[in-house]
Amino acid sequence: MIENDISDKILDCCFRVHKNLGPGLFESVYEEILAYEMSSTGLAFERQKALSLKYGDIKLDVAFRADFIVENKVIIELISVEKILPVHKKQLLTYLKITQCKLGLVINFNSELMKDGITRIVNNL
Repeated sequence: MIENDISDKILDCCFRVHKNLGPGLFESVYEEILAYEMSSTGLAFERQKALSLKYGDIKLDVAFRADFIVENKVIIELISVEKILPVHKKQLLTYLKITQCKLGLVINFNSELMKDGITRIVNNL
């Protein structure tokens, strides 16, 4: 499955979660329910995946934790904040570069409309 197909399935799950729960809950709640929804659609993913970083002679075993890595191709960064800030986008782009994944999604479940809470970030896609 290619990144865009994976993204479509992820977003379908996000819309279902947001429709049923609405905005205003903690990120951890949305993470748990999104994991349930993605499992029910057959998407393979890892949650809170610790990723390492090598820089010169040093290696950080846990440079960051990805909320979700779906099908080893798409990184999801979940947030539940008033609005998506530039730092959220930059952070995800850095994750994409480190992992060599090509597509990432910042999903802000605290948006009134789910479509306004989705930011797509690409890395050489």
